[in-house]
Amino acid sequence: MAYCFPRLSTIVRRGLVIGDFPILCSILATILLASPAPLRAAQIVDGSDVEVVSEQLQRGLGLWQFGDFARARMVFERVLRLDNLPPDLHEQADVYAEAAKAWLDGRPAVLGGYVVASVGHYRENATIAGAGLANDSFGGLRIGGRANVPASPTFAINASLDYRFRRYDDGDRRDDSDLFWALGGSRALGDVNLGLGTRGWASSRGDGITRNDAGVFADLRWMGDGADQFKFGIELRRRSYPNGPLRDRARDIIEVSGTWTRAFADGRASFSLTARGGREFAAADNPYGDSNFVGLSPTLDIAITSELAFYAFGWWQNGRYNSEVLRGDAGNSAPIGTRNENLYEAGGGVLWGFAPQWEVGPSLLYIRDRSNILGDNYSSTEISLVLRRDF
Repeated sequence: MAYCFPRLSTIVRRGLVIGDFPILCSILATILLASPAPLRAAQIVDGSDVEVVSEQLQRGLGLWQFGDFARARMVFERVLRLDNLPPDLHEQADVYAEAAKAWLDGRPAVLGGYVVASVGHYRENATIAGAGLANDSFGGLRIGGRANVPASPTFAINASLDYRFRRYDDGDRRDDSDLFWALGGSRALGDVNLGLGTRGWASSRGDGITRNDAGVFADLRWMGDGADQFKFGIELRRRSYPNGPLRDRARDIIEVSGTWTRAFADGRASFSLTARGGREFAAADNPYGDSNFVGLSPTLDIAITSELAFYAFGWWQNGRYNSEVLRGDAGNSAPIGTRNENLYEAGGGVLWGFAPQWEVGPSLLYIRDRSNILGDNYSSTEISLVLRRDF
């Protein structure tokens, strides 16, 4: 499943910042206590909950062995939380199955890692802001790991690290570097799973542009009857720009999201749709002011065969700001108004599992930013070949 931070391309061009973490945690707790019936109906952990956890993991393993990967993943997720999984459905279910076996065997920790190498070509497309300047090949490396530590039969501590680096062939372009981290806990409450934690992101985009993100989050997910899963989440994030020309883009964000996932084709495929909304609060001298935003993110995963997988995703967000600005480049004649933008992203790929825990395949990513601020229009197309090794 996709990582919960907004896409890299959008984050590079925008920002956030939030106040006191104790206050944020109190807000999260208040919202969760007033949240939907699945959490309110979940009882205090007792012996019956321990039995339910074991039954869920055993059921998930049975579905996985039968090839019902989508429903197996849903059942596993009632107990387990694993970040930075492979992009295809079959491999995701395999990772969860190994973790479930370790949990049932009573191992002190469930550990996993991966290395991803890629080569590709990046091109900026022409927009009303002008012709795209970049047309460049690149090489990338990503490495990361995760830990799921059972602290009790129903509670686990989760941690993950994910580092990504990209170097472009054009020596005049900056290299990209990102480090994601997360630490939290999850509790199985009967058929419901509750997660709480903190996560962040340290990023460098060259030209003196650095960025630090940190936030707290809470979510709960539950499986409906049959082939449906539901998830409700809230996140509060802080963003700061310690160095570089974007320091005035600091802002605070509160975001609420809901996700529906449906398994079909006898569990060989799944479709997810996430709806989200929230508000950004300018924390510095951001000329655009505060904004409200809404968005949708569909995802499709298909296990074509036991070795071949297909995945596709989309991402859309509309943001409306409240401060009037000159809607053009500095010095140009342009109307006065508030900033309004629609951001789009679409991508997908095919992966071939040519050996156990090895995958290779092509991927495609298209990005389009449409804004009534002339300089904020942007578009790019990226094609890459990816090799991934999980262990």
